[in-house]
Amino acid sequence: MEKKLSHILYDYLIKIGANESTASYFNMAALFLSMLLLVFICDYVIWKLLRFISSRIAKRSKTNFDDLLIANKLPRFLAHIFPLLLAIEMIPWVFIDFQYVENVMIKIAYILGVVLVLKIVRSLLNTIKDHLKTLSSFKDKPIDSYIQVFMIFAWVAGIMTVFAIITETTIWKFFTALGAASAIILLIFKDTILGFVASIQVSINDMVRIGDWITFEKYGADGDVVEINLATVKVQNFDKTITTIPTYALISDSFKNWRGMNESGGRRIKRALIIKQESVAFLTDEQINELKKIHLISSYLESRGAKISEYNAAHQIDKSIAINGKNLTNLGVFRKYVETYVENHSAINKDMTVMVRQLPPSTQGIPIEIYAFSSDKRWKNYEYIIADIFDHLIASITYFDLELFELPSKTYI
Repeated sequence: MEKKLSHILYDYLIKIGANESTASYFNMAALFLSMLLLVFICDYVIWKLLRFISSRIAKRSKTNFDDLLIANKLPRFLAHIFPLLLAIEMIPWVFIDFQYVENVMIKIAYILGVVLVLKIVRSLLNTIKDHLKTLSSFKDKPIDSYIQVFMIFAWVAGIMTVFAIITETTIWKFFTALGAASAIILLIFKDTILGFVASIQVSINDMVRIGDWITFEKYGADGDVVEINLATVKVQNFDKTITTIPTYALISDSFKNWRGMNESGGRRIKRALIIKQESVAFLTDEQINELKKIHLISSYLESRGAKISEYNAAHQIDKSIAINGKNLTNLGVFRKYVETYVENHSAINKDMTVMVRQLPPSTQGIPIEIYAFSSDKRWKNYEYIIADIFDHLIASITYFDLELFELPSKTYI
């Protein structure tokens, strides 16, 4: 019956005088075009039906998962399944007189089936990835890396299946061949394997999250992590350029992650004023009295001056020479002023370390360093706070008869 239906045109052509070869080719062409038309119509109808149903479900559903399924074209790929199965069933009927072509077309249809399955798997995995990225607990996790790993396994399985279809052999023989060629495979996929291991370590050890500010001097990266996948980490630098770093470099090289600063109560200020050594001197009584007019250190000078006078009197110190006994220096008083000023600054976090220290003298002078933390961690505001503090201190230094170090400017005769 099947052969009779597939030979209707063939029998008619023979009846009107065509030779057998011509009748066979015309019969096959007509049946093939009919099959294609039927498959395309079927595909179109099923796609419209699935799109209508999926859209209705997505509108009524409260979750966005079904919307992401539609966005990643899963219903469209599912619509291809039945038409492909229909084509596989019709191929023997269409190429009934051409056994070799029938075998080739069956193989092509099976290969298309493998590709379709891979597309469905990829669409489903991309949907899961997009959905997880909308959840707060997964926003900073390297979801792309894991999805890529699953897709690599899927593509490997798909390629092996295609080879098995083409060569008409079992897939287990390919596994055996892969075992023998494992060294070559490891060499080819070295970066992928390293990236996969690195992604797992980065995730387990919580080394880097999406959104973290990292500094990686080796690769010239200084900005926010915008993507972590199997092979690379993308960093958007503050000048809006993109730096791509191999994922395995995160565990093989040293880099700085600023997340601790962002999660803490402040952002560190660590900057120094360099004082000329020759401007440092003991303070006279007249100078001390003049400095007592400065509100922030007036009480300090009163109490400290009283203790020094008491000590010098008790030990009968000859104060005709300033170096004898205990004395106040303009640098020491200035350091106390800086410390008091910083401690009273409204933008400084008082619950964290606040310190003004004198660093070892250098060929340039004596560094007086401020070590503190600003309450506002935003970059623009942080820079404003530092500028505000040092503007004031640079202007204040002349009141203490001190000078800042500067490289001499060139003079031309």
